[in-house]
Amino acid sequence: MGRSRSSANRWKYINPSYYLKRPKRLALLFIVFVFGSFFLWDRQTLVRDHQLEELKNDHSVSGETVNFSRSDGDVGKKIDYTEDPVDAQRREKVKDAMRHAWSSYEKYAWGHDELQPQTKNGVDSFGGLGATLIDSLDTLYIMGLDEQFQRAREWVANSLDFNKNYDASVFETTIRVVGGLLSAYDLSGDRLFLEKAQDIADRLLPAWNTPTGIPYNIINLSHGNPHNHGWTAGHSILADSASEQLEFIALSQRTGDPKYQQKAENVILEISRTFPDDGLLPIHINPEGKAVVYSTMTFGAMGDSFYEYLLKVWIQGNRTTAVDRYRKMWETSMKGLSSLVRRTSPSYFAYIGEKVGDSFVDKMDELACFAPGMLALGSSGYGPDDSQKFLSLAEELAWTCYNFYQSTPTKLAGENYVFNKGQDMTVGTSWNILRPETVESLFYLWRLTGNKTYQEWGWNIFQAFEKNSRIESGYVGLKDVNSGVQDNMMQSFFLAETLKYLYLLYSPPSVIPLDEWVFNTEAHPIKIVSRNDRAMSSGAGKSAGQQKSYKRALTRREGRFGNK
Repeated sequence: MGRSRSSANRWKYINPSYYLKRPKRLALLFIVFVFGSFFLWDRQTLVRDHQLEELKNDHSVSGETVNFSRSDGDVGKKIDYTEDPVDAQRREKVKDAMRHAWSSYEKYAWGHDELQPQTKNGVDSFGGLGATLIDSLDTLYIMGLDEQFQRAREWVANSLDFNKNYDASVFETTIRVVGGLLSAYDLSGDRLFLEKAQDIADRLLPAWNTPTGIPYNIINLSHGNPHNHGWTAGHSILADSASEQLEFIALSQRTGDPKYQQKAENVILEISRTFPDDGLLPIHINPEGKAVVYSTMTFGAMGDSFYEYLLKVWIQGNRTTAVDRYRKMWETSMKGLSSLVRRTSPSYFAYIGEKVGDSFVDKMDELACFAPGMLALGSSGYGPDDSQKFLSLAEELAWTCYNFYQSTPTKLAGENYVFNKGQDMTVGTSWNILRPETVESLFYLWRLTGNKTYQEWGWNIFQAFEKNSRIESGYVGLKDVNSGVQDNMMQSFFLAETLKYLYLLYSPPSVIPLDEWVFNTEAHPIKIVSRNDRAMSSGAGKSAGQQKSYKRALTRREGRFGNK
Protein backbone atom coordinates (compact mmCIF):
# COMPACT_ATOMS: atom_id res chain seq x y z
CA MET A 1 0.00 0.00 0.00
CA GLY A 2 2.83 2.36 0.89
CA ARG A 3 4.50 1.42 -2.41
CA SER A 4 1.38 2.36 -4.37
CA ARG A 5 1.12 5.68 -2.60
CA SER A 6 4.78 6.48 -3.31
CA SER A 7 4.24 5.67 -6.98
CA ALA A 8 1.19 7.90 -7.08
CA ASN A 9 3.19 10.76 -5.54
CA ARG A 10 5.79 10.41 -8.30
CA TRP A 11 3.20 10.40 -11.09
CA LYS A 12 1.79 13.74 -9.95
CA TYR A 13 4.90 15.48 -11.37
CA ILE A 14 3.84 14.72 -14.93
CA ASN A 15 0.30 16.01 -14.39
CA PRO A 16 -0.04 19.51 -16.03
CA SER A 17 -2.47 20.67 -13.34
CA TYR A 18 0.29 20.28 -10.74
CA TYR A 19 2.38 22.96 -12.45
CA LEU A 20 -0.53 25.24 -13.30
CA LYS A 21 -1.08 25.63 -9.55
CA ARG A 22 2.64 26.26 -8.95
CA PRO A 23 3.87 28.98 -11.45
CA LYS A 24 7.42 29.11 -10.02
CA ARG A 25 7.92 25.41 -10.66
CA LEU A 26 6.43 25.82 -14.15
CA ALA A 27 8.96 28.57 -14.89
CA LEU A 28 11.78 26.41 -13.56
CA LEU A 29 10.66 23.51 -15.75
CA PHE A 30 10.58 25.80 -18.80
CA ILE A 31 14.13 27.02 -18.11
CA VAL A 32 15.37 23.43 -17.76
CA PHE A 33 13.67 22.54 -21.05
CA VAL A 34 15.29 25.49 -22.90
CA PHE A 35 18.78 24.78 -21.59
CA GLY A 36 18.35 21.09 -22.36
CA SER A 37 17.33 21.85 -25.93
CA PHE A 38 20.33 24.15 -26.44
CA PHE A 39 22.64 21.47 -25.02
CA LEU A 40 21.30 18.79 -27.39
CA TRP A 41 21.48 21.14 -30.38
CA ASP A 42 25.06 22.10 -29.50
CA ARG A 43 26.07 18.47 -29.19
CA GLN A 44 24.57 17.66 -32.59
CA THR A 45 26.42 20.58 -34.14
CA LEU A 46 29.71 19.44 -32.60
CA VAL A 47 29.16 15.91 -33.88
CA ARG A 48 28.40 17.19 -37.38
CA ASP A 49 31.45 19.47 -37.42
CA HIS A 50 33.60 16.65 -36.12
CA GLN A 51 32.38 14.37 -38.89
CA LEU A 52 33.15 17.03 -41.50
CA GLU A 53 36.61 17.53 -40.04
CA GLU A 54 37.22 13.79 -40.17
CA LEU A 55 36.11 13.82 -43.81
CA LYS A 56 38.60 16.57 -44.63
CA ASN A 57 41.38 14.83 -42.73
CA ASP A 58 40.64 11.58 -44.54
CA HIS A 59 40.88 13.40 -47.88
CA SER A 60 44.28 14.82 -47.02
CA VAL A 61 45.93 11.44 -46.41
CA SER A 62 48.86 11.21 -48.77
CA GLY A 63 48.37 8.86 -51.69
CA GLU A 64 44.74 8.04 -50.95
CA THR A 65 42.18 7.96 -53.74
CA VAL A 66 39.03 9.74 -52.61
CA ASN A 67 35.60 8.68 -53.93
CA PHE A 68 33.15 11.56 -53.58
CA SER A 69 30.26 10.23 -55.61
CA ARG A 70 26.88 9.28 -54.24
CA SER A 71 26.10 5.64 -54.75
CA ASP A 72 22.35 6.03 -55.07
CA GLY A 73 19.85 7.92 -57.15
CA ASP A 74 19.83 9.90 -60.36
CA VAL A 75 22.02 12.99 -60.31
CA GLY A 76 19.34 14.87 -62.20
CA LYS A 77 16.65 14.45 -59.57
CA LYS A 78 15.68 17.19 -57.15
CA ILE A 79 17.18 16.84 -53.68
CA ASP A 80 14.85 16.83 -50.67
CA TYR A 81 15.54 20.02 -48.77
CA THR A 82 14.90 21.13 -45.21
CA GLU A 83 16.29 24.54 -44.21
CA ASP A 84 19.21 24.30 -41.80
CA PRO A 85 19.38 27.24 -39.32
CA VAL A 86 23.12 27.39 -40.02
CA ASP A 87 22.41 27.98 -43.72
CA ALA A 88 20.16 30.92 -42.85
CA GLN A 89 22.88 32.45 -40.67
CA ARG A 90 25.52 32.01 -43.36
CA ARG A 91 23.24 33.40 -46.04
CA GLU A 92 22.77 36.52 -43.94
CA LYS A 93 26.54 36.86 -43.52
CA VAL A 94 26.99 36.74 -47.30
CA LYS A 95 24.20 39.28 -47.69
CA ASP A 96 26.03 41.53 -45.24
CA ALA A 97 29.15 41.18 -47.39
CA MET A 98 27.12 42.30 -50.40
CA ARG A 99 25.77 45.28 -48.47
CA HIS A 100 29.32 46.25 -47.56
CA ALA A 101 30.65 45.87 -51.11
CA TRP A 102 27.70 47.72 -52.62
CA SER A 103 27.63 50.58 -50.11
CA SER A 104 31.35 51.10 -50.67
CA TYR A 105 30.75 51.25 -54.42
CA GLU A 106 27.86 53.69 -53.93
CA LYS A 107 29.93 55.91 -51.67
CA TYR A 108 33.19 56.06 -53.59
CA ALA A 109 32.59 54.95 -57.22
CA TRP A 110 28.92 55.48 -58.09
CA GLY A 111 28.36 55.19 -61.85
CA HIS A 112 31.93 54.14 -62.56
CA ASP A 113 32.83 50.68 -63.75
CA GLU A 114 34.77 49.53 -60.69
CA LEU A 115 35.84 50.66 -57.24
CA GLN A 116 39.43 51.04 -56.10
CA PRO A 117 38.89 50.53 -52.36
CA GLN A 118 42.36 51.47 -51.11
CA THR A 119 42.33 54.89 -52.76
CA LYS A 120 38.52 55.22 -52.47
CA ASN A 121 37.82 56.19 -56.07
CA GLY A 122 36.13 54.80 -59.17
CA VAL A 123 37.75 53.76 -62.44
CA ASP A 124 36.20 53.15 -65.85
CA SER A 125 37.69 49.80 -66.82
CA PHE A 126 34.90 49.21 -69.39
CA GLY A 127 34.44 52.65 -70.90
CA GLY A 128 32.19 54.06 -68.19
CA LEU A 129 29.23 51.72 -68.65
CA GLY A 130 28.65 51.30 -64.93
CA ALA A 131 29.88 47.69 -65.04
CA THR A 132 29.70 47.02 -61.30
CA LEU A 133 26.25 48.59 -61.07
CA ILE A 134 24.80 46.57 -63.96
CA ASP A 135 26.62 43.41 -62.87
CA SER A 136 25.04 43.79 -59.42
CA LEU A 137 21.40 44.33 -60.43
CA ASP A 138 20.31 40.71 -60.22
CA THR A 139 22.36 40.04 -57.08
CA LEU A 140 20.60 42.93 -55.34
CA TYR A 141 17.22 41.68 -56.55
CA ILE A 142 17.79 38.06 -55.51
CA MET A 143 19.00 39.12 -52.06
CA GLY A 144 15.95 41.33 -51.59
CA LEU A 145 17.99 44.53 -51.27
CA ASP A 146 15.10 46.62 -52.61
CA GLU A 147 16.29 50.14 -51.87
CA GLN A 148 19.69 49.49 -53.41
CA PHE A 149 18.08 47.90 -56.48
CA GLN A 150 15.79 50.90 -57.00
CA ARG A 151 18.67 53.38 -56.78
CA ALA A 152 20.56 51.33 -59.35
CA ARG A 153 17.46 51.20 -61.57
CA GLU A 154 17.19 55.01 -61.48
CA TRP A 155 20.81 55.33 -62.57
CA VAL A 156 20.18 52.99 -65.50
CA ALA A 157 17.11 55.02 -66.46
CA ASN A 158 18.69 58.46 -66.16
CA SER A 159 22.45 58.13 -66.58
CA LEU A 160 23.38 55.02 -68.55
CA ASP A 161 24.60 56.11 -71.98
CA PHE A 162 26.14 53.71 -74.50
CA ASN A 163 27.03 56.36 -77.09
CA LYS A 164 30.71 56.45 -76.14
CA ASN A 165 33.81 56.77 -78.26
CA TYR A 166 35.25 53.69 -76.60
CA ASP A 167 36.71 50.45 -77.96
CA ALA A 168 34.75 47.89 -75.98
CA SER A 169 35.34 44.17 -75.57
CA VAL A 170 32.43 42.46 -77.35
CA PHE A 171 32.64 39.50 -74.97
CA GLU A 172 32.94 41.41 -71.68
CA THR A 173 30.21 43.85 -72.71
CA THR A 174 27.91 40.98 -73.69
CA ILE A 175 28.32 38.87 -70.55
CA ARG A 176 28.32 41.77 -68.08
CA VAL A 177 26.05 44.42 -69.62
CA VAL A 178 23.72 42.58 -72.00
CA GLY A 179 23.55 39.62 -69.62
CA GLY A 180 23.10 41.78 -66.53
CA LEU A 181 20.30 43.81 -68.09
CA LEU A 182 18.49 40.74 -69.45
CA SER A 183 18.65 39.05 -66.07
CA ALA A 184 17.30 42.14 -64.34
CA TYR A 185 14.44 42.12 -66.87
CA ASP A 186 13.67 38.43 -66.40
CA LEU A 187 13.61 38.86 -62.63
CA SER A 188 11.77 42.16 -62.31
CA GLY A 189 9.71 42.41 -65.50
CA ASP A 190 10.82 46.03 -65.94
CA ARG A 191 11.06 46.72 -69.70
CA LEU A 192 13.60 49.48 -69.12
CA PHE A 193 16.25 46.79 -68.75
CA LEU A 194 15.22 45.01 -71.95
CA GLU A 195 15.30 48.25 -73.95
CA LYS A 196 18.78 49.06 -72.66
CA ALA A 197 19.98 45.53 -73.45
CA GLN A 198 18.76 45.90 -77.03
CA ASP A 199 20.47 49.29 -77.35
CA ILE A 200 23.91 47.99 -76.39
CA ALA A 201 23.49 44.76 -78.39
CA ASP A 202 22.74 46.77 -81.53
CA ARG A 203 26.03 48.60 -81.05
CA LEU A 204 27.91 45.28 -80.80
CA LEU A 205 26.38 43.59 -83.87
CA PRO A 206 28.80 45.00 -86.52
CA ALA A 207 31.55 42.93 -84.90
CA TRP A 208 29.98 39.83 -86.53
CA ASN A 209 30.32 41.25 -90.06
CA THR A 210 33.24 39.03 -91.09
CA PRO A 211 33.69 36.50 -93.94
CA THR A 212 33.06 33.60 -91.54
CA GLY A 213 30.59 35.23 -89.18
CA ILE A 214 33.10 34.73 -86.35
CA PRO A 215 33.18 38.15 -84.69
CA TYR A 216 36.04 40.49 -84.04
CA ASN A 217 36.64 40.98 -80.33
CA ILE A 218 36.75 44.79 -80.11
CA ILE A 219 34.27 47.40 -81.35
CA ASN A 220 33.88 51.13 -80.94
CA LEU A 221 30.49 51.77 -79.32
CA SER A 222 30.00 55.10 -81.04
CA HIS A 223 31.41 54.47 -84.50
CA GLY A 224 31.02 50.70 -84.85
CA ASN A 225 34.54 49.98 -86.10
CA PRO A 226 35.43 46.36 -85.19
CA HIS A 227 38.92 44.88 -84.94
CA ASN A 228 40.97 42.41 -82.95
CA HIS A 229 43.71 42.84 -80.36
CA GLY A 230 47.14 43.55 -81.76
CA TRP A 231 48.74 40.92 -79.55
CA THR A 232 46.66 38.14 -81.20
CA ALA A 233 48.11 38.95 -84.64
CA GLY A 234 44.64 39.79 -85.86
CA HIS A 235 43.04 36.54 -84.71
CA SER A 236 39.90 36.24 -82.60
CA ILE A 237 39.90 34.60 -79.18
CA LEU A 238 37.82 31.42 -78.90
CA ALA A 239 36.01 32.26 -75.67
CA ASP A 240 35.49 35.88 -76.69
CA SER A 241 34.03 35.04 -80.10
CA ALA A 242 31.94 31.95 -79.30
CA SER A 243 30.34 32.75 -75.93
CA GLU A 244 27.54 35.16 -76.77
CA GLN A 245 24.80 32.64 -77.60
CA LEU A 246 22.93 32.64 -74.27
CA GLU A 247 22.52 36.40 -74.22
CA PHE A 248 21.74 36.91 -77.91
CA ILE A 249 19.29 34.01 -78.16
CA ALA A 250 17.52 35.33 -75.05
CA LEU A 251 17.40 38.82 -76.58
CA SER A 252 15.78 37.50 -79.76
CA GLN A 253 13.26 35.53 -77.73
CA ARG A 254 12.29 38.54 -75.66
CA THR A 255 12.20 41.12 -78.46
CA GLY A 256 10.96 38.93 -81.31
CA ASP A 257 13.84 40.17 -83.49
CA PRO A 258 15.79 37.16 -84.88
CA LYS A 259 18.97 39.04 -85.84
CA TYR A 260 20.72 38.58 -82.48
CA GLN A 261 20.20 34.83 -82.45
CA GLN A 262 21.23 34.55 -86.09
CA LYS A 263 24.58 36.26 -85.51
CA ALA A 264 25.46 34.23 -82.41
CA GLU A 265 24.37 30.84 -83.76
CA ASN A 266 26.10 31.25 -87.10
CA VAL A 267 29.38 31.20 -85.15
CA ILE A 268 28.63 27.70 -83.85
CA LEU A 269 27.52 26.56 -87.31
CA GLU A 270 30.85 27.76 -88.72
CA ILE A 271 32.86 26.06 -85.98
CA SER A 272 30.88 22.82 -86.30
CA ARG A 273 31.92 22.41 -89.96
CA THR A 274 35.49 21.51 -88.96
CA PHE A 275 34.91 20.39 -85.38
CA PRO A 276 37.72 18.02 -84.33
CA ASP A 277 37.17 14.48 -83.07
CA ASP A 278 38.30 15.40 -79.55
CA GLY A 279 36.26 18.62 -79.48
CA LEU A 280 39.28 20.71 -78.42
CA LEU A 281 39.82 24.01 -80.20
CA PRO A 282 42.80 26.39 -80.12
CA ILE A 283 42.23 29.62 -78.22
CA HIS A 284 42.97 31.67 -81.36
CA ILE A 285 40.63 31.32 -84.35
CA ASN A 286 40.63 33.19 -87.64
CA PRO A 287 37.57 35.31 -88.51
CA GLU A 288 38.76 35.59 -92.12
CA GLY A 289 38.30 31.90 -92.87
CA LYS A 290 41.96 30.92 -93.24
CA ALA A 291 43.65 27.94 -91.61
CA VAL A 292 43.08 27.20 -87.91
CA VAL A 293 45.68 28.94 -85.81
CA TYR A 294 48.28 26.89 -83.93
CA SER A 295 47.81 27.84 -80.28
CA THR A 296 47.01 26.58 -76.80
CA MET A 297 44.03 24.33 -76.10
CA THR A 298 42.73 24.91 -72.61
CA PHE A 299 39.70 24.97 -70.34
CA GLY A 300 41.25 27.99 -68.65
CA ALA A 301 41.71 31.56 -69.87
CA MET A 302 40.49 32.32 -73.40
CA GLY A 303 38.96 28.88 -73.95
CA ASP A 304 36.71 28.23 -70.95
CA SER A 305 33.29 29.71 -71.74
CA PHE A 306 33.11 28.25 -75.27
CA TYR A 307 32.69 24.79 -73.77
CA GLU A 308 30.44 26.12 -71.01
CA TYR A 309 28.04 27.67 -73.54
CA LEU A 310 27.76 24.51 -75.65
CA LEU A 311 26.13 22.89 -72.62
CA LYS A 312 24.17 25.89 -71.41
CA VAL A 313 22.55 26.73 -74.75
CA TRP A 314 21.26 23.14 -74.75
CA ILE A 315 19.82 23.78 -71.28
CA GLN A 316 18.51 27.22 -72.28
CA GLY A 317 16.67 25.60 -75.19
CA ASN A 318 15.09 23.18 -72.71
CA ARG A 319 16.91 20.22 -74.29
CA THR A 320 14.75 20.24 -77.43
CA THR A 321 15.80 18.95 -80.86
CA ALA A 322 16.56 22.54 -81.89
CA VAL A 323 19.61 22.47 -79.63
CA ASP A 324 20.74 18.85 -80.04
CA ARG A 325 23.86 19.88 -81.93
CA TYR A 326 25.09 21.90 -78.95
CA ARG A 327 24.81 18.85 -76.72
CA LYS A 328 26.58 16.60 -79.23
CA MET A 329 29.43 19.09 -79.62
CA TRP A 330 29.69 19.42 -75.85
CA GLU A 331 29.87 15.66 -75.33
CA THR A 332 32.63 15.48 -77.95
CA SER A 333 34.53 18.20 -76.08
CA MET A 334 34.12 16.31 -72.81
CA LYS A 335 36.01 13.41 -74.40
CA GLY A 336 38.74 15.93 -75.08
CA LEU A 337 38.57 17.21 -71.51
CA SER A 338 38.92 13.65 -70.20
CA SER A 339 42.08 13.23 -72.29
CA LEU A 340 43.61 16.24 -70.51
CA VAL A 341 42.97 14.93 -66.98
CA ARG A 342 46.01 13.85 -64.98
CA ARG A 343 46.47 12.97 -61.30
CA THR A 344 49.22 14.06 -58.98
CA SER A 345 51.58 12.11 -56.80
CA PRO A 346 51.47 11.52 -53.90
CA SER A 347 47.89 12.70 -53.12
CA TYR A 348 46.17 11.84 -56.42
CA PHE A 349 44.60 15.23 -57.07
CA ALA A 350 42.86 15.30 -60.47
CA TYR A 351 43.58 18.32 -62.66
CA ILE A 352 42.93 19.46 -66.24
CA GLY A 353 46.12 20.19 -68.14
CA GLU A 354 46.62 22.07 -71.41
CA LYS A 355 47.92 21.23 -74.88
CA VAL A 356 50.08 23.19 -77.29
CA GLY A 357 50.13 21.18 -80.48
CA ASP A 358 51.03 17.67 -79.36
CA SER A 359 52.77 18.85 -76.19
CA PHE A 360 51.06 18.48 -72.81
CA VAL A 361 51.42 21.25 -70.22
CA ASP A 362 50.92 20.39 -66.53
CA LYS A 363 49.17 23.64 -65.61
CA MET A 364 45.62 24.46 -64.57
CA ASP A 365 44.06 27.91 -64.23
CA GLU A 366 41.72 28.67 -61.36
CA LEU A 367 39.44 29.83 -64.17
CA ALA A 368 39.17 26.16 -65.18
CA CYS A 369 37.55 25.45 -61.82
CA PHE A 370 34.21 26.21 -63.48
CA ALA A 371 34.56 22.76 -65.08
CA PRO A 372 33.46 20.66 -62.07
CA GLY A 373 30.17 22.54 -61.99
CA MET A 374 29.78 22.24 -65.76
CA LEU A 375 30.42 18.49 -65.65
CA ALA A 376 27.96 18.00 -62.81
CA LEU A 377 25.34 20.08 -64.63
CA GLY A 378 25.78 18.10 -67.84
CA SER A 379 26.13 14.65 -66.28
CA SER A 380 22.38 14.01 -66.09
CA GLY A 381 22.12 14.15 -69.88
CA TYR A 382 24.13 10.93 -70.21
CA GLY A 383 23.09 7.33 -69.63
CA PRO A 384 23.61 5.95 -66.08
CA ASP A 385 27.23 4.79 -66.50
CA ASP A 386 28.58 7.91 -68.17
CA SER A 387 26.49 10.07 -65.87
CA GLN A 388 28.17 8.58 -62.82
CA LYS A 389 31.61 8.73 -64.46
CA PHE A 390 31.38 12.45 -65.20
CA LEU A 391 29.84 13.26 -61.82
CA SER A 392 32.71 11.44 -60.12
CA LEU A 393 35.21 13.41 -62.21
CA ALA A 394 33.40 16.64 -61.31
CA GLU A 395 33.72 15.85 -57.61
CA GLU A 396 37.39 14.93 -57.92
CA LEU A 397 38.16 18.20 -59.71
CA ALA A 398 36.16 20.19 -57.16
CA TRP A 399 38.31 18.67 -54.40
CA THR A 400 41.42 19.80 -56.28
CA CYS A 401 40.05 23.33 -56.76
CA TYR A 402 39.14 23.55 -53.08
CA ASN A 403 42.72 22.56 -52.25
CA PHE A 404 43.98 25.35 -54.47
CA TYR A 405 42.60 27.50 -51.64
CA GLN A 406 43.63 25.33 -48.74
CA SER A 407 47.23 24.99 -49.95
CA THR A 408 48.17 28.66 -49.35
CA PRO A 409 48.83 30.56 -46.10
CA THR A 410 45.89 32.91 -46.80
CA LYS A 411 43.55 30.03 -47.79
CA LEU A 412 42.86 31.90 -51.04
CA ALA A 413 43.76 30.38 -54.42
CA GLY A 414 46.36 31.68 -56.82
CA GLU A 415 45.54 32.47 -60.45
CA ASN A 416 47.00 29.19 -61.68
CA TYR A 417 48.86 26.10 -60.51
CA VAL A 418 51.62 23.93 -61.91
CA PHE A 419 52.07 20.23 -61.23
CA ASN A 420 55.62 18.98 -61.06
CA LYS A 421 56.56 15.33 -60.90
CA GLY A 422 56.26 14.02 -57.35
CA GLN A 423 54.53 17.20 -56.12
CA ASP A 424 50.81 17.75 -55.68
CA MET A 425 50.43 21.42 -56.62
CA THR A 426 52.48 24.60 -56.67
CA VAL A 427 51.18 28.13 -57.08
CA GLY A 428 52.19 29.50 -60.46
CA THR A 429 50.82 33.03 -60.79
CA SER A 430 50.18 34.02 -57.19
CA TRP A 431 47.56 36.75 -57.30
CA ASN A 432 43.88 36.35 -56.36
CA ILE A 433 41.38 38.80 -57.84
CA LEU A 434 38.24 37.60 -56.02
CA ARG A 435 37.37 35.03 -58.70
CA PRO A 436 34.18 32.92 -58.41
CA GLU A 437 34.86 29.71 -60.34
CA THR A 438 35.47 27.32 -57.46
CA VAL A 439 32.49 28.63 -55.50
CA GLU A 440 30.41 28.32 -58.68
CA SER A 441 31.24 24.62 -58.92
CA LEU A 442 30.53 24.06 -55.22
CA PHE A 443 27.11 25.64 -55.75
CA TYR A 444 26.24 23.30 -58.62
CA LEU A 445 27.54 20.22 -56.82
CA TRP A 446 25.56 21.02 -53.69
CA ARG A 447 22.39 21.70 -55.69
CA LEU A 448 22.75 18.48 -57.71
CA THR A 449 23.93 16.06 -54.99
CA GLY A 450 22.66 17.54 -51.71
CA ASN A 451 26.09 16.90 -50.15
CA LYS A 452 26.56 19.56 -47.47
CA THR A 453 30.33 19.12 -47.57
CA TYR A 454 30.33 21.54 -50.51
CA GLN A 455 28.62 24.13 -48.33
CA GLU A 456 31.35 23.70 -45.71
CA TRP A 457 34.08 24.19 -48.29
CA GLY A 458 32.32 27.29 -49.59
CA TRP A 459 32.07 28.68 -46.09
CA ASN A 460 35.80 28.23 -45.55
CA ILE A 461 36.47 30.14 -48.78
CA PHE A 462 34.07 32.91 -47.77
CA GLN A 463 35.80 33.27 -44.40
CA ALA A 464 39.16 33.54 -46.16
CA PHE A 465 37.79 36.38 -48.30
CA GLU A 466 36.45 38.07 -45.17
CA LYS A 467 39.79 37.76 -43.40
CA ASN A 468 42.11 38.76 -46.24
CA SER A 469 40.07 40.90 -48.65
CA ARG A 470 37.52 42.88 -46.65
CA ILE A 471 38.62 46.38 -45.73
CA GLU A 472 36.72 49.42 -44.49
CA SER A 473 35.94 50.65 -48.01
CA GLY A 474 35.07 47.42 -49.84
CA TYR A 475 36.87 44.24 -50.91
CA VAL A 476 40.28 43.93 -52.54
CA GLY A 477 42.19 41.14 -54.21
CA LEU A 478 45.63 39.93 -53.22
CA LYS A 479 48.83 40.54 -55.14
CA ASP A 480 50.24 37.41 -53.54
CA VAL A 481 48.26 34.65 -51.84
CA ASN A 482 51.36 33.60 -49.92
CA SER A 483 52.20 36.95 -48.34
CA GLY A 484 48.66 38.36 -48.28
CA VAL A 485 49.71 41.71 -49.81
CA GLN A 486 46.54 43.40 -51.06
CA ASP A 487 45.80 45.08 -54.37
CA ASN A 488 43.49 48.05 -55.05
CA MET A 489 40.56 46.70 -57.08
CA MET A 490 37.10 45.37 -56.31
CA GLN A 491 36.28 43.45 -59.48
CA SER A 492 32.69 43.75 -60.65
CA PHE A 493 32.38 39.97 -60.85
CA PHE A 494 32.90 39.72 -57.09
CA LEU A 495 29.41 41.17 -56.66
CA ALA A 496 27.95 39.56 -59.78
CA GLU A 497 29.33 36.06 -59.29
CA THR A 498 31.31 35.28 -56.15
CA LEU A 499 28.86 36.70 -53.63
CA LYS A 500 25.80 35.54 -55.62
CA TYR A 501 26.98 31.94 -55.81
CA LEU A 502 27.88 32.00 -52.11
CA TYR A 503 24.42 33.35 -51.27
CA LEU A 504 22.73 30.68 -53.37
CA LEU A 505 24.95 28.01 -51.80
CA TYR A 506 23.05 28.64 -48.54
CA SER A 507 19.62 29.34 -50.07
CA PRO A 508 16.80 26.84 -50.71
CA PRO A 509 16.92 25.22 -54.17
CA SER A 510 13.64 27.02 -54.93
CA VAL A 511 15.65 30.26 -55.19
CA ILE A 512 16.63 30.38 -58.89
CA PRO A 513 15.86 26.67 -59.50
CA LEU A 514 18.11 25.06 -62.09
CA ASP A 515 15.20 23.61 -64.06
CA GLU A 516 13.85 27.12 -64.69
CA TRP A 517 16.97 29.28 -65.03
CA VAL A 518 20.40 29.04 -66.64
CA PHE A 519 23.36 31.19 -65.54
CA ASN A 520 25.49 32.94 -68.11
CA THR A 521 29.23 32.95 -67.61
CA GLU A 522 28.94 36.11 -65.47
CA ALA A 523 26.40 34.34 -63.19
CA HIS A 524 23.42 36.27 -64.55
CA PRO A 525 20.36 33.96 -64.41
CA ILE A 526 18.33 33.84 -67.63
CA LYS A 527 14.90 32.25 -67.80
CA ILE A 528 14.77 28.94 -69.69
CA VAL A 529 12.43 29.01 -72.70
CA SER A 530 11.71 25.98 -74.90
CA ARG A 531 12.73 26.37 -78.54
CA ASN A 532 10.62 25.00 -81.35
CA ASP A 533 12.87 26.12 -84.18
CA ARG A 534 15.56 24.02 -85.82
CA ALA A 535 18.19 26.71 -85.87
CA MET A 536 21.18 24.41 -85.63
CA SER A 537 20.12 21.97 -88.33
CA SER A 538 18.51 24.09 -91.02
CA GLY A 539 20.28 27.42 -90.64
CA ALA A 540 19.82 30.08 -87.99
CA GLY A 541 18.61 32.80 -90.31
CA LYS A 542 15.49 31.07 -91.53
CA SER A 543 14.39 29.39 -88.33
CA ALA A 544 14.91 32.07 -85.74
CA GLY A 545 11.85 33.94 -86.83
CA GLN A 546 9.74 30.80 -86.46
CA GLN A 547 10.02 30.84 -82.68
CA LYS A 548 7.05 31.41 -80.49
CA SER A 549 7.04 34.79 -78.83
CA TYR A 550 8.62 34.96 -75.41
CA LYS A 551 6.39 35.30 -72.39
CA ARG A 552 8.10 36.28 -69.18
CA ALA A 553 7.10 34.09 -66.25
CA LEU A 554 5.81 35.70 -63.11
CA THR A 555 8.40 36.00 -60.35
CA ARG A 556 8.32 35.33 -56.65
CA ARG A 557 9.80 37.35 -53.81
CA GLU A 558 11.75 36.28 -50.72
CA GLY A 559 11.70 39.14 -50.46
CA ARG A 560 11.05 37.77 -53.78
CA PHE A 561 11.69 34.12 -53.92
CA GLY A 562 10.44 32.84 -50.57
CA ASN A 563 11.18 29.41 -49.13
CA LYS A 564 8.86 27.13 -51.03
